[in-house]
Amino acid sequence: MIAVLAGGVGAARFLRGLMLEVEPQYITSIVNTGDDTVLHGLCISPDLDTVTYTLAGAIDPERGWGLENETWIAMGALSRYATTRPLHSHAAPTWFNLGDKDLATHFYRTARLAEGATLAQVTAEIAQAWGLNLQLVPMTNNSVQTVITLAEDCEAGKAGAEISFQEYFVKHHHSVAASAVKFVGSAEATPNGLELLASADSVLIAPSNPLVSIAPIRSLAGVDNILAQRRDSVCAISPIVNGTALKGPADRLMTELGHESTVVGVAKIYAPICGTLIIDNADAHLASAVEAQGMRCIVTDTIMKSPQVSAALAKTALDATR
Repeated sequence: MIAVLAGGVGAARFLRGLMLEVEPQYITSIVNTGDDTVLHGLCISPDLDTVTYTLAGAIDPERGWGLENETWIAMGALSRYATTRPLHSHAAPTWFNLGDKDLATHFYRTARLAEGATLAQVTAEIAQAWGLNLQLVPMTNNSVQTVITLAEDCEAGKAGAEISFQEYFVKHHHSVAASAVKFVGSAEATPNGLELLASADSVLIAPSNPLVSIAPIRSLAGVDNILAQRRDSVCAISPIVNGTALKGPADRLMTELGHESTVVGVAKIYAPICGTLIIDNADAHLASAVEAQGMRCIVTDTIMKSPQVSAALAKTALDATR
């Protein structure tokens, strides 16, 4: 069994490649839910849905999120209420787009959770409905919220104010400076998949943001202890290439939160729980600096331009843990 810690677009593309190397029934992905939110009364799990839609071949290839050939009629209709909404009301927000077809997933998840199903149960049902044979597991069935502390006064609020991850990422296009990230509720949450992390043949950390996609999973009780105990069979892929994040704010967040925005910075974050770091050819000159952190370093093509490149990257990661 292969366990993959995952969050977001990079993880989804990596899993797509891994499924070309390993039969899907032997793959379990533990997915970040710190990004989850409630809007319009609907329970939304962005990372779970991005992984599901990507692996089902239904993702919008240009955006990297949402469904292909989507329409936005419902969101457009909400603008009717913008002028009548009371000043302090949060009703009918339009800054977070939900496509018409995508709404069906959120309708189903919300209704099932209201019936008493766990998020893990609902996630399995959604994956089955999309014809997926691998196991997708939310990191916890409890509420854990990634919260960003603002570093300075800006359109999002005063310095020191806290905003949700989706406000930071979507509403403000991750353009505001952060001084801290915390995971509200993680101390009380019960993690999913600890037994799997302990018993899996290999544990792979997908090329996801280490501070807001993988860190929420690591914040749960027991996760880091298990990974540290089996460190030599844990392999991570750097999401930073030539000092830059291919997608999202990982590079800027690392700098703002006191980390080096290079593969060496990624190595320092992962070194306590991971024995091997895979970096891109563009960072080959930093391989020795990665190894100085006590990690094995593998240099290869990590930019997943096609499923075939993703599959080759997955094979490299698997070979590193055997």
